[in-house]
Formats: sequence, C-alpha cells, structure tokens
Amino acid sequence: MTPETIEGYGVRLRPCHLGDVPDMVAGCGDPEIRRFMPQLPDPYDADAARWWITEGAPAAWAAGGAAYTIADPASDRLLGSIGLTRLSAERAICEIGYWVGRWAQGRGVATAATRLLSERAFAAGTARLELLTRADNVASQHIALACGYRHEGVRRAAGADGDGRRQDLIAWARLADDPPGPVARLLPDLPDGRLTDGVVTLRPVEPADTDALYRLHTLPEVVANRVPPVSPERAALARRCRLAASRWLAGEAADLAILDAATGVVVGGCALFYDEPATGQAMLGYSLLPEARGRGLAARTVRLVSAWAFGIGVARLWAGTRPDNIASQRVLERAGFRREGLLRGRLPGPEGTRVDSVVYGRLSTDES
Repeated sequence: MTPETIEGYGVRLRPCHLGDVPDMVAGCGDPEIRRFMPQLPDPYDADAARWWITEGAPAAWAAGGAAYTIADPASDRLLGSIGLTRLSAERAICEIGYWVGRWAQGRGVATAATRLLSERAFAAGTARLELLTRADNVASQHIALACGYRHEGVRRAAGADGDGRRQDLIAWARLADDPPGPVARLLPDLPDGRLTDGVVTLRPVEPADTDALYRLHTLPEVVANRVPPVSPERAALARRCRLAASRWLAGEAADLAILDAATGVVVGGCALFYDEPATGQAMLGYSLLPEARGRGLAARTVRLVSAWAFGIGVARLWAGTRPDNIASQRVLERAGFRREGLLRGRLPGPEGTRVDSVVYGRLSTDES
C-alpha cells in the first residue's frame, strides 16, 4: 500500500500531517482511549505527536503497513487514526487498529474507517486481516462484527494494561474472500435491552451484579447443581460479570440477571448457552436467591427466555436437573418443557463421584 488519500463511507483516510498535532494530543491524552492503548507515551504531548507524524507513521509505511489520519471529508479535521501492522509478508497477514477522538464518537467513524481500510488492504493483496480487542472493549467488538470480522477465540495474556499486567485479547479476523459484513450474530441483543412480563425482568449481566451473583452461586443448594459442584472464587464471578457482554457478542452465552420487576433488585441469574449452533440447540440454566423463591419467578424467567430464544432461531431448548431437584423439574414442566429421560452419571459429583441428570426439552414447535 502507498500513503495516498482515500475516501468512502463518509470518512477520509489521509497521511498524517503536522496540522493534526493538537487533535492527536487531545485524543491520545484521553484516559478512556489510553485505557485500551497502554503503549502510548505518557504523558502524550505535542512532541510525542510530532514524533509519530515525522518518524512513527513513515516507519509503519516502510515496514509494509499503513498509518492514516481519519479525517472529516468536509473540514479535513482529524477524527482519529487507523493503521495496519504487517504481521507476515510471506502469508500476507496484517493487523488493523484504530482510535477515534471523543468529539467524533457515536457517529460510526471507526466502523466506516475500518471498512474502508479493510477493502483497500484486500485490494492491495492482503489475504487476512486481524483485529484484536480487549475483552471489556465491547464497542470495538461491535465494530469488528459490523465490518465482517469473525470471532476466532481468545489469545491469552497477549496484551498488557498500563501497569504491565497481562490481558487476554479477543481475536477477530476477516479473509479477502469473506462476505463484506456485517457478521450475523448467533445471539442478538434483547429487544429494548431486556425481557419482562411485568413481574420479572431479565437484562444482560453487568459488572455491578458481582456481589448478588456471588451470593447466589455460593449457596450450598446452588453449588450442588454447579458443574463441578464447587463454590466459585469471587474473582471468577467478577470476571464472568465483566466479560458477559463479550461472550454474548461471540455467541457463546446470553448471561442474564433476573430482577424483581417491581423493585429492580437482582434476585437470581439465568444463562442460555448455544451449545450446538449447527443443530439449533441451546441449553438453559437458572437459579434464584432464597427470598425470591416460591413466587413463580423461575417459571416466568424460563418462559421469557424460551420465547426469545425461539424467536431468534433456536429450534430446541434443553435443561438438566439432578434427580432430587424436584423444584427445578416443576419449574421446567410449568414452562412447557417435557421430561425426556435420565442420563446416568452425566455430571461430576463431590469426591470423585458421578451424578445422574434428568433431561427436559422443549421444541420451538411445541405448544406454549
């Protein structure tokens, strides 16, 4: 690729110039941008911006990559930056990265620039583009999906934060012959961000739910039904809450907090795991805090999640319970699930034992 100006999708990509210095300082000095780009000089001042323009960006081009300013086509003002790093010349693989200033966010700038540069890179002979995001950078993951990048997995400890602690990075990739996007999601967002029947409300799990879910998942009767039946560490629950949005986008699980609709208080948790996308099958699990039991909230939860799942294309839902968990079996039956059989020794039990599982299922074609 050569450092020439290109335009499309409402943005201009052009080489950096010294007139960009004030906006580069404002953008790269923003704490929110720096949180995801710890490699930036600290502090990021005019000298750092000038170094990038006169030395850093030319070096990126010389190494077979690219370094563009994202500019407003009308004013030519800097909105952000985007570039390519050549990972392998032999295999024609590049990594794409970007940032957008706070004054330009919410306008689709990053999506437009990523789409435009991806197309130019493929036209220039690149075979594969990679986009790496922090697990908690949900906005960037939305951009990846919108631009046709597919989720490929987690690169453990591939990044670092500002104090040197290692961070997992999520890998997204697009090939030259992939459809342009966006990528269809296995688990779309909930309509209006939540599901409710007026008595119970379900919304995506958030980091602030850690305390309530830790209390829930350390109750002895809930631990007995975990796989394996061991109390989780609080740090593990905090990580689950922090990464719930990312797992949802990747199509792995829809992790939901169950709320009392009248008070807005978290009273339990529910998760839909898309365990067999190829066959249209998903698994459902749920649990309630003691003070919320006996009010029919679990059955209402299962009905709400089932209706949503069937509406997004799931063909079959299943759930398993221990043979002695009669209460959960009654919940599933009230929600339209049918008992399908007993799987002997399916689950790990305490001290190396095995536990049977009673399987319940419901099809999208079953009567509600």
